Amino acid sequence: MTGTTHYTFFLLREFTHLAFSCAVEPLRIANYVSGRPLYRWTLASEDGHSATCSNGSVTLTDQGLEPTRHADRLFVISGTNVQNLTSAPVLSWLRRERAAGTPLGAICSGAYVLAKAGFLDDVETAVHWAWHDLFTEEFPDVRLVRNVFAAREKIITASGGTAAADLMLHLIGRDHGKDLATEVADQMVYNAVREGTAAQRVSIQSRHGMRNQHLMRAIAMMEETIETPISPSLIAEDLGISTRQLERLFGRYLNSTPKHYFMEMRLHRAQNLLLQTEQSITEIAMACGFQTTSHFSRVFRAHFGTSPVQKRATRG
Repeated sequence: MTGTTHYTFFLLREFTHLAFSCAVEPLRIANYVSGRPLYRWTLASEDGHSATCSNGSVTLTDQGLEPTRHADRLFVISGTNVQNLTSAPVLSWLRRERAAGTPLGAICSGAYVLAKAGFLDDVETAVHWAWHDLFTEEFPDVRLVRNVFAAREKIITASGGTAAADLMLHLIGRDHGKDLATEVADQMVYNAVREGTAAQRVSIQSRHGMRNQHLMRAIAMMEETIETPISPSLIAEDLGISTRQLERLFGRYLNSTPKHYFMEMRLHRAQNLLLQTEQSITEIAMACGFQTTSHFSRVFRAHFGTSPVQKRATRG
């Protein structure tokens, strides 16, 4: 590829600084090690002057919500408060950019902004794992992947944090060859570069040092049936083992029981939905497999030490 690639990074207020740095620094280093201006970038914000990130530092920006002058790609970067900060003017600007033919991308929760604009229906999308529950409820037509990034679509996405570096190294390698991408990674002392298909989270196997396939399948079944929970006995029957054997596996590797582990999984999803969505308590209870709101509230309080209503009040 010849010429200079121009990226615009739109920084929504309270954006994640780690993701931003991991996106820009590989480009700067690519210019440095190649001795050529392979990349340039423009920073945009809603007010056109600056953007404050989640750690409180302020980044000066080059432009506001005016045309990007046909950037090669416009990336949206945001943080944990993205729902409250995604304004109508920002969505209108992104729609104008898309209509003008500007390719789009998102890093971290920036995918929420693009989904809110209606751009990600039936698009393979990588977003930080903490947002998966919200996307499942609010944007059911988005094809979520648990990968660190998704770069096979017209709209490319990275899940956040250091995944932004993985995406940029992928783009550098695609544009200018794997050798340059490797040299950039070496300059970053980044010796664990991940392919897009790498999982975001440390696997259960790695976290607990086990490789039991029965246990992994059991957990996968739980994740797939949160809205309509199935009993440990049915899980064991599907796996072809006894309920007692299933209980021993959970006790040995996770220091828990199947019933308790499944309940914690459902409650943590409920907590995510309380903090990230405007769904009612009743809707969240049903989405997490509870038949009544009173039962949900009682179990939630017993586990977290606070009611669902009080937990929601802690947002922001």
